[in-house]
Parts: sequence; structure tokens; C-alpha cells
Amino acid sequence: MLSDEEDLKAQTAATRSRILGVLSQLPWDGVSFRHDIPGLSLYRVVEPAGPFFHLYEPSLSLIIGGSKRVRIGDETLVYDETRFFLTTIGLPMTGQICEASKTEPYVAARLRLDLEALRRFIASHDLHPTDMSDRDRGVVVGTVTPELYDAFWRLISLVNSPNDIPFMANHIQNEIYYRLLTGEQGARLRRFAFAGTNSNRVAKAVAWLKENYTMPLRVEALADMANMGVSTLHHHFRAMTTMSPLQFQKHLRLHHARELMLSGSLDAATAALRVGYESPTQFSREYRRMFGHPPLRDVKAILNSGDSASRGSVG
Repeated sequence: MLSDEEDLKAQTAATRSRILGVLSQLPWDGVSFRHDIPGLSLYRVVEPAGPFFHLYEPSLSLIIGGSKRVRIGDETLVYDETRFFLTTIGLPMTGQICEASKTEPYVAARLRLDLEALRRFIASHDLHPTDMSDRDRGVVVGTVTPELYDAFWRLISLVNSPNDIPFMANHIQNEIYYRLLTGEQGARLRRFAFAGTNSNRVAKAVAWLKENYTMPLRVEALADMANMGVSTLHHHFRAMTTMSPLQFQKHLRLHHARELMLSGSLDAATAALRVGYESPTQFSREYRRMFGHPPLRDVKAILNSGDSASRGSVG
């Protein structure tokens, strides 16, 4: 008897094969392919990659072939062809693709979530938000259904019929929203889409930190802005992001400093000051703790390797 995972792989095998067939014919530019489908990113990796560091925006990621490990704060999630990865707020994450080859590449698609469009869709179809536990994560791994795979296949297939994109892409993306909202993670997604909940108030604090990560952080002021007490903010912030507000700010600063140095325009000391550090020594210490090497060595290793996957996100 097949396990649930094996059964799901068998149910989606034909659709995944069709998607891989479409993607195998595309002129890939490194790990990605440029196209005109709004909000959709496609990735193909033919060798192990990572760890790579990226600030994920609200999105749905689907692996067509392979598996991926993602670390958010102190939590690690693994997903493959049977599981999707959904993030409803922008979070700094670390990802790694452990197995990939030319004969069995890692292939993935990521669809950016338009939360305003999602709210309009919920309202127009009378899909009301439901109550959930306050201990929500801003990221989740859920089960992929054959219907969700089928919708992604039709969306990805539009790369071969670009004249259909202006009309068809929006309709298919709405179908994907529908599949998510009526699936096992629908209540979570509906909750994050609307204001007035603890999740949304924390999302407001997250958004402020993303815009103002270089500024000194007063947690009391952040709590006031989120209309929460300090202890309540800490509780819900960690529940959603797996990090405290100060840890979240540190992750943002280090990620952005790394991007500045990889661009070739700034040295470590200047990048540290640019993102809000007053002490280059503290910056180097925390950078090494996060990325495994001192800033100069880490950046040189990436630039010399030519590993484009390590400089951005992959699915």
C-alpha cells in the first residue's frame, strides 16, 4: 500500500511531467527564465546550491522536481513535490538545495501573492475570514493538491502563448487563490489577508522594520505602532516570525549589508554603517555568526565561485 506522500506523487506525476516538458524547452539564463507572466518566477538548478540568503516577500512556492530546506530564525522547514511553501509576510530566510543534477534538476515556481487582490477576491466571493489560534506562523508548508498543480501547469504554459497572458494569467492566478483559500491552509491565509487581527498587527510591525531597519529600534515605540503591549508584541512577533523584533532587525541589516558588498560598491565597514551598525567589530562578529565566514572572505568566495544561486533566492 502506498503512503499518503507516495500516493500524492503518483496522482500529480503526469501534471508534473507536463510542466517539466514545457520548462525543458525554455532558453534558461542561469537558474531563471525571463517571461511576461505577472508575479511568477521560474527556477531550474542543475547542481547543489546554497546556502543562499534572501528576504522573501508574500508568495507561494511550488517544487516541480526536487526538494529544498529553508531556515527561518531557529526553525527549519523542508518541502518537495508533495508540499508547497507559503509565506504571508516578508521574512529573511536561508535556503539550500541539497540534490540536483543535469539529469534530475531542481525545478520550482514561485508566485508572488498580491494581498490586495486576495482581499478583493475573498470579498467578492463571500469567503469570510475564520478564527484561528493566535500562534500563527507567517510561513507554512502545506499539502499540494492535484488541482493546484493543474492550475500551475496552465499558468506556466502561458510562456508559450504570450498573447494569452493579459487575459488568462489573472484568471488562473485567481483559481490558485481559490485552491489555497478552500484548502487546508485557507483559514490561515484569509486571516492574514484582513486587518484587525494580531497577525495583521504584527505584519504592520514587520513592514515598518523592513522600511526602517537602519534606524535605532525602540521596541516600546514599535508596540505602540502595532497597538499592542510590549510583551504581547514579543509573544505574537516570535510566534509569527520565530524571531524577536531585535533579531529580525539584525537579520535584515546583515542581509542588506551582504547585498551591498556583493554589488561591488561598498567595503565591509561602509556597508556596516550604511545598514545601521555603529561598530564594525560587532558587524563582523554577527555577520560571521550568520553567514559562517567574515564579510570579506564570504563575499570573495561567492564572487569567485560565480554561483548565482548563492546571490539570490531560488524558488
